[in-house]
Amino acid sequence: MARTDKTDTSKWVARAAATGGGKTYRGQRPMKWYASLVLICLLGVAMIVYSRYERQHPTATPPTVGTQWFAAIAFDVCGTVQPDLPSNPNASKGLGIDTPGGGVISIAPLTTAQAGANATLGAFVSNYPGLVLTPSALRLPKKAIHHNGDTCASGTPDAGKTANVAVRTWTSFTAQGSTVSGDPTSVLLGDGQLITVAFVPNGASIPKPPSQSIADMQDAIQAAASPTTTTPVSVPPTTTPVSVSTTTTPKTSGTTSR
Repeated sequence: MARTDKTDTSKWVARAAATGGGKTYRGQRPMKWYASLVLICLLGVAMIVYSRYERQHPTATPPTVGTQWFAAIAFDVCGTVQPDLPSNPNASKGLGIDTPGGGVISIAPLTTAQAGANATLGAFVSNYPGLVLTPSALRLPKKAIHHNGDTCASGTPDAGKTANVAVRTWTSFTAQGSTVSGDPTSVLLGDGQLITVAFVPNGASIPKPPSQSIADMQDAIQAAASPTTTTPVSVPPTTTPVSVSTTTTPKTSGTTSR
């Protein structure tokens, strides 16, 4: 009898396994699993919509077209700060990034090709005829070119020493400076930035641009930030004098005839 019960139980278990469980088990739906699928689909759709929006509405990187920034720049060759570059001789071409002279860089993009990540020190250099700057060479207009490893000429503070191209930047007048590593032409230009391009021995101190250049830059920044206000000229009212003419009627003395 016990053996028969055991056999019946084994058959019942086999039937239950074959049918995926009893009626109660088959009636239960995996709701959490379905909910997870729905959530994954919704997240996927949301990410696609967001990506499409970001692609169609890219965030503009400053400086944008219409921006007016200013930076200060100087050139140090073998320990001597060189005279400021004159204003761009080709400024009439609408360069967007050029110099008005005085050691000031004007950063005013006119097109997207001059804006954002394209507003670099390299763009300024390429816009100035005769100016050359690479990781291994520096040439000022109408001057000799200097290559890494060249010896500084006699009469300079670093005479007889081998020198290399180096660029140091300061984000503002009060900020700590940093020497650029890699390609100096990739330096992004910023408002109020100070830049010194140098050809000096390794480890030499690279100074900030001259104080006059910094002052001119700060004046330009302040002028660009201040809206132009036209003060109306007050014109005093003009009073036209009224001419009063006095008419005197003469009295006639006559004799009346009767």
